[in-house]
Amino acid sequence: MEVNPAWQEYLTKNSAILKDFCFWNLSLFLQKHNPNVPDIPNKLIKPIRRGSLENHKKGYWNLYFDEVKEQRCIYSGNLLTKRDYSLDHFVPYNFVSHDLNWNLVPAHRSVNSSKSDKLPRLTQFFDVFFEIQRKSFEIVFRKAPRSKYIEQYLSIFPSIDGLLIEKTGKARLKETLEPLITIAHNNGFEIYEPKR
Repeated sequence: MEVNPAWQEYLTKNSAILKDFCFWNLSLFLQKHNPNVPDIPNKLIKPIRRGSLENHKKGYWNLYFDEVKEQRCIYSGNLLTKRDYSLDHFVPYNFVSHDLNWNLVPAHRSVNSSKSDKLPRLTQFFDVFFEIQRKSFEIVFRKAPRSKYIEQYLSIFPSIDGLLIEKTGKARLKETLEPLITIAHNNGFEIYEPKR
């Protein structure tokens, strides 16, 4: 195939725009034909490096630990404090492609590494995950109500109060997580089996 020389400069100069246009239309096509797979555009073109969760720790989870002082890791039962916890994506990052706070939970560093891209069993871990989410939200909302991390909950809760109302908040979060975990498992993500 030969490109007309009159178009060569234009195509070279605008190649990034043309490439983005092609990827955007491809992602729309894939999303239309795979409605149960979240965030297809970010799965097509992942960032070269994954972002750090350090800002989540400083802007949200450290405020939580300032008040509760310590808590047990939901996976291992190990004691966690502000100095020695890492953040785990409850539903793996490689499936959801985001770092939204409603999908993060403090975990022991060794467990976070061993869990990796594995899925938690909701029957085993959801209740305690929800309690940590509810309690952390309550604490941070009281201490920093304008935090951008509070706003992240609006992507699944219709109002800021949604998570604070235990019965409806719990049901809403479970309705969000359950299909994600089922679909991820159907797409080859393994179930996490903690070592006791």
